[in-house]
Amino acid sequence: MSARNVNPSKVSLLKHIRNLIDCLVNIKDETGEFLMTLEDGRVIDTKGWKDWEWTHGIGLYGLLKFYEITEDSDALEISLAWFKERFEIGTTKNVNTMSPLLTAAYLHEAGKANYLVHLDSWAEWVMYDMPRTQEGGLQHITYLVVNHQQLWDDTLMMSVLPLAKIGLVLDRPHYVEEAKRQFLVHIKYLQDIQTGLWFHGWTFAGRHHFGKARWGRGNCWITVAIPDFIEMLKLSEADGLRQYLVASLVAQINALVRCQDQATGLWHTILDDDTSYLESSCTAGFAYGILKALRLRLIPKEERFLNAAKKAVEGVLANITPEGELKLVSFGTPVFDDIEEYKKIPLTSMPYGQSLALLALTEYLRTFV
Repeated sequence: MSARNVNPSKVSLLKHIRNLIDCLVNIKDETGEFLMTLEDGRVIDTKGWKDWEWTHGIGLYGLLKFYEITEDSDALEISLAWFKERFEIGTTKNVNTMSPLLTAAYLHEAGKANYLVHLDSWAEWVMYDMPRTQEGGLQHITYLVVNHQQLWDDTLMMSVLPLAKIGLVLDRPHYVEEAKRQFLVHIKYLQDIQTGLWFHGWTFAGRHHFGKARWGRGNCWITVAIPDFIEMLKLSEADGLRQYLVASLVAQINALVRCQDQATGLWHTILDDDTSYLESSCTAGFAYGILKALRLRLIPKEERFLNAAKKAVEGVLANITPEGELKLVSFGTPVFDDIEEYKKIPLTSMPYGQSLALLALTEYLRTFV
């Protein structure tokens, strides 16, 4: 093919994506500031690539989506190498460490590896041993905290999507039905009926939303998860659950369009508080979710949605360094009782920031395919 037939926008986008991947697997915590020390003496590196936490699960999912479109061999080999090393070592099961099993299920289904024993073990744990809240919600238990009776918006992405996919791959429909129910429970308690945005957390112990934070990255997990869940389950337009999920998603995206920063295309870490800093990882998640919702026709191709997605992509691209690092990424964030605490979370490059940007740009890449 001659040079004049090459689409420069696609070439530029692929360069950004490959730089993101290179940075994803080479991020290092030079100071030890972002290490997590557990009671049993283990030290979890949430920033570097060679460990097991939700940060890595999201990283793997970004690699998977890029591979699905391009069949890029490097993305596949990086993922397979991660699973080989991590499965040999193992870790503690919780909401967040479940997240890599989503990619594992896809790779197993594609015949790239045999992860049957791992898929079975982890999904059975979620179904029968993971702590539950009242009404049977998945309690957001992490490495450090049991978060008694708490629902977090992160859980749908980290544990519920993997459970659903494993249910499909292993032909265990009761997993899929439980995943459907988890979406309904989380929507019931976490989506703000006044704004359409989602609260970060809810506790049945006191029945409140903590600081009532409509937190950016927590919301972006929903914008990612709902279109992916609908696509994964192949829910028809007439399906009642699909209609309910779409209504929830539309309410959220309508609210997001209204609070997007028009100058940068980014969103604030507290979505409805413009005194909080602009944050790029949530922006990348919103870009992915809105673009995918448009592609799947879950939302109409109206100018306001198209413009929001375009501005979000431009905002993400503007914050990727020549070395492939996504800037303005907030570190892991617990549920706080005070909105001001969210504004103090440090900004640092993280695997999930890289991967959310990778998801956004990979979905945008479909424009040029």
